[in-house]
Amino acid sequence: MKMIRKILVANRGEIAVRVMKTAKKLGIRSVAVYSSIDHDSLHVYFADEAWCLGESELHETYLNIQKILDIAVRSGCDAIHPGYGFLAENPLFPDACEKAGIIFIGPSGSVMQKMGNKIEARAFAKKIDIPITEGLTGNKETLLKSIRKIAFPVLLKAAAGGGGKGMRVVYKESELPEAIDATSRQALAYFGDETVYIEKFIEEPRHIEFQVLGDYFGNVIHLFERECSIQRRYQKIIEESPSPTLTPEVRAAMGKAAVKIAREIGYTNAGTIEFLVDKDLNFYFLEMNTRIQVEHPVTELVTGFDLVEEQIHIAEGIPLGIKQEAVIQRGHAIECRIYAEDPAKDFQPSPGKMTLYKEPELPGIRIDTGITAMMEIKSNFDPMISKLIIWGINREDARVKMINTLKEYIIHGIQTNISYLAMLLQKEEFITNSVSTKFCDLHTPEIIKEIRREKEQIPGYLPIIGYILADLQMKCPDPGKTTIWEDIGYWRNRMNIGIHTETGEASLTIHRSDDPLYEFETDGEIYQVRKTFSCGNKTSFFIGTNSCTVYLSEDKKDQAFLSLEGHIFLLKRKDVLTDSIVSAGAEIMADGEHHILAPMPGKVISVKVGVGDVVQKGDLLLILEAMKMENRLISPGMARITKVNVAANDRVESSMQLMILEKIDEPET
Repeated sequence: MKMIRKILVANRGEIAVRVMKTAKKLGIRSVAVYSSIDHDSLHVYFADEAWCLGESELHETYLNIQKILDIAVRSGCDAIHPGYGFLAENPLFPDACEKAGIIFIGPSGSVMQKMGNKIEARAFAKKIDIPITEGLTGNKETLLKSIRKIAFPVLLKAAAGGGGKGMRVVYKESELPEAIDATSRQALAYFGDETVYIEKFIEEPRHIEFQVLGDYFGNVIHLFERECSIQRRYQKIIEESPSPTLTPEVRAAMGKAAVKIAREIGYTNAGTIEFLVDKDLNFYFLEMNTRIQVEHPVTELVTGFDLVEEQIHIAEGIPLGIKQEAVIQRGHAIECRIYAEDPAKDFQPSPGKMTLYKEPELPGIRIDTGITAMMEIKSNFDPMISKLIIWGINREDARVKMINTLKEYIIHGIQTNISYLAMLLQKEEFITNSVSTKFCDLHTPEIIKEIRREKEQIPGYLPIIGYILADLQMKCPDPGKTTIWEDIGYWRNRMNIGIHTETGEASLTIHRSDDPLYEFETDGEIYQVRKTFSCGNKTSFFIGTNSCTVYLSEDKKDQAFLSLEGHIFLLKRKDVLTDSIVSAGAEIMADGEHHILAPMPGKVISVKVGVGDVVQKGDLLLILEAMKMENRLISPGMARITKVNVAANDRVESSMQLMILEKIDEPET
């Protein structure tokens, strides 16, 4: 047994901070590594030491085994924790650690090779009589020749990784070549291995996984299951434990199968056995994740285990201190992943600078995050901002608490999935557990409509009054901003303010402003307002007998973001003089031309057209990678390519002009 006194965390973001918190609790010092683009990240400040890996390219930073090991040796670390993603499931990493005399907090390289690779893991599961689905692998030529052994639809995955990266369903054989290319690219970019795995796609399955722990003395236990069926792009967004799907008999059978897999392979440390469960509760081994999982907090809340602490103790050579029969589930936990993305635009990533970041301050919640309020959400990495985890005495208690807490999670300046998650949790299908992994695919359009409908039901005067009341507090005194009235040297108590809203123009007249009492008039109605609280970005007030709270922030162009009842309103005062005017970037059409602009910062993966090409509406123009997701930019109509400003591997900023298309009138039919 060797006591660990110093750990290098070979990761970034929330999982790096999560590991460091447990290290602090155990009196273990932590070392952070970071790329230059991550210099302001929370994990850099949270660690006892922080070492820069270099510039932003992954192969030079978070995927560079030798650099990380060199830092571990130079900083005097006993051990390395890989977190998840990056090198966490690369079998070369634990082998390299062993050669360097550093403890790897995870399984051995040989076990990782067998179980971290989907192909070898399935072969092993089949050998020990665990149910599996049909599948195959190989190079592109082999896959195309062998594909008819599996009935369509099929599911493509990165053989060497997880997290939904590169995963896609293919329904027709004609779509397979391009899908293989895309999956292979993403697999190479994120896991350093372009191998593609194809398996039979089970329609409307449940995704249920079991947490396992194994030590160096042959002891293996499971900590029960997590239901992970709510996914978008095959990546989980809501997880819960216990699963509301399983019967006690099926739960026991799946737990037994999970332990059997881990014991037979000689697994050590924390791992997860993932299963697909069909409508008849038949379960099939899917894969094993040979690392800590993103969703591990729900297991911690219902079992009382600190999984990172268990990982460290196992790595130190300490036997598991609990038997299977002593592990029980208490209550119900739900985790929501908060992403910088726009669900209304097919979950398009939304990197950028936040104008306000405020975590909810309600009792009994847990937030795992790797960001600070001043950080920019960067396009180089996965768009997850944080994880919000709630515990309740039962599923309904946890569900209601989660909805209320999400409404108190305020993020401005970028798009997030917060309102989407809150509305999803209110769907009857979720309440009654009538879901599958296809839930988001099937229900996202109606969820978006319901969010808009709920927002439209908020009386129009509320955001306008809330905006002006909060804005008056934030702007006074503020010599950096002037109103037209102040600029021309004229002030009157009865002031009329014009406001740009999302639905048009509005005006508000201030009849009285004897703080805390105000009298406002808008749309012909007069409202008596009493302010009860104002501090920072938060303002609370009464309109008549109705209480209201808003959160306000502004960007550099004086665009205001107002949070009210779980929704964000965009407003702007017409009487504010700004220092400069910046043109907004969007797809535009002028003089018969389509200017294709970058919707976000990112990296050009491939350009599909050249100057002189004629394209039809919907034709693929180029593929832009942002936050490890490929975004396909398509032609808005029939046109001829007249200019291409980028090439593969170019990095672009938001609103950068990528190409110009000359509109062609489509022939009449």
